Amino acid sequence: MRRLLPVAMLTTLSACSLQPLYSGSTAGPVATLMAGIDVAPIEGKGGWLVANALRDRLHAVGEGPARYRLTVKLDDRIVGLGVRADDAVSRERRTLRARYQLLDTTQGTVLLDATAASDAGIDVVGSEYATIAAESSALERLSDMVADQIVARVALYARRSQSAR
Repeated sequence: MRRLLPVAMLTTLSACSLQPLYSGSTAGPVATLMAGIDVAPIEGKGGWLVANALRDRLHAVGEGPARYRLTVKLDDRIVGLGVRADDAVSRERRTLRARYQLLDTTQGTVLLDATAASDAGIDVVGSEYATIAAESSALERLSDMVADQIVARVALYARRSQSAR
């Protein structure tokens, strides 16, 4: 009986309305839309990191003619949280927020306008070099997380717009 339970549960999954997001491989609606996205340059070190991460993810299956343009504006902040008795900061929070728009360049319309954000905690230690390295490492991780959020939202938009047709 215990062996049949997982099989019975798997058969009920086919009745739900879940569908694979990236179905159709490179010819699917999500891959086709993502291959045709040009990522606009983004200011700053964080912008460079996010733009490269976006290009890597969007063009993973190939690159096509640029019909869409993704513009991103970043807000990168570091805020001191913990304070020691000598008024020195002992903990920081780095927050990376992105406001992005997916534009259809042929029609000049905004298809998607959304935000993505992530934050990381940083310990401030006695070594200034170690603190700067931790801040830089946090920016690299946050850039990847924000890029993942943007790509997931763009893929979801592509899937939904295709099913609406």
